[in-house]
Amino acid sequence: MPDPMPLPLDGIRVIEIGTMITAPLAASILAEMGAEVIKVERPEGDPFRAFMGGNYAPHFRAYNKGKASVTLNLRDEADLAHLRSLLETADVLVENFRPGVMDRLGLSAETIARDYPQLVYCSITGFGTDGPYAARPAYDTVALALSGIAHLKVDPDAPGVSGPTTSDNVSGMTAAHGILGALLGRERGQPNRRVEVNMLEASIAFTPDSFAMADDGHKVDRLTRVRASQSYAMTCADDRVLTIHLSSAVKFWEALVTAIGDPALAADPRFETRQDRYDNYTALQDTLSDIFLTRTLADWSQRLSDNDVPFAPALTTQEVPENEQVRHMGTFTRTHAGDGNDYTVINSPIRFDGERPPVRRAPPLLGEDRSTYLDKP
Repeated sequence: MPDPMPLPLDGIRVIEIGTMITAPLAASILAEMGAEVIKVERPEGDPFRAFMGGNYAPHFRAYNKGKASVTLNLRDEADLAHLRSLLETADVLVENFRPGVMDRLGLSAETIARDYPQLVYCSITGFGTDGPYAARPAYDTVALALSGIAHLKVDPDAPGVSGPTTSDNVSGMTAAHGILGALLGRERGQPNRRVEVNMLEASIAFTPDSFAMADDGHKVDRLTRVRASQSYAMTCADDRVLTIHLSSAVKFWEALVTAIGDPALAADPRFETRQDRYDNYTALQDTLSDIFLTRTLADWSQRLSDNDVPFAPALTTQEVPENEQVRHMGTFTRTHAGDGNDYTVINSPIRFDGERPPVRRAPPLLGEDRSTYLDKP
């Protein structure tokens, strides 16, 4: 059997004291790059474990592959001593407690810097460590709203929250980037850093173009980006949804007109130039909606593909793994878990020298590695 491929973070040990998404996702990304991640859970486990019943819910599995799990009651002095012993052997600590919790555990940033000088310490909070909102509870929708992202997503005439987790995921990814930067600095002889990420700022940084446009005096709303990118979604005759993204290249508009084959569309003065199509975005969306209702998704897909129009059907989550390109790339894999079942997990989207890092282990069962890492079972 060939040796496993070497990964950039082989030999790096990460202690994660995290629940839900932000810290678990950051640590999971590090695990994909080869780090040994020890997830420290309270005795009842990460709340996501029981999110849909049982103790191994899909929400938990999604953010915790590649890790070991130990259970510790950090209100207990003996278990807190176990945590300290783990920190002595670690390179990274990542947590997402509210400000003040680590201080109450006797693990303030100053204490960690003094007692564990080798450690890169990453703290993920909702709103930072001080200021008028620092003590508030923060979740994905809260950060989406305060960062302006919700304003760019929600229809003011029919408000409602929808779509995937965004602020949580962006914050976890941002934290992973910060940790990697601090580890690189450590290798270059720089002092160890405390990495601080908060959900509000990570979410704001996720939409830099919106703030740049607002700074220039433009009104920014949920159609601002799609007008500029000339993005559209239409329902086809078989009730399937298809999307196109024309961007700024004139050739894609001309290709769309050819694929549609409607002389009236080509001659419509409202859509003659890109600026016209920007100014009359809603009218063009309505016009395309009527046109695309005349053919099935398969028919339109063939016509658009033949004319090199940037397009894709809006796949359901269940359809994505069966897509021919996704299957070709091997994006998903099956892994065997300690509960005796096989589960589908997403492979790392990063390749090194053309090779994708393997999923080294399934998401852990609660406390399954306690005897491996701690002195008592």
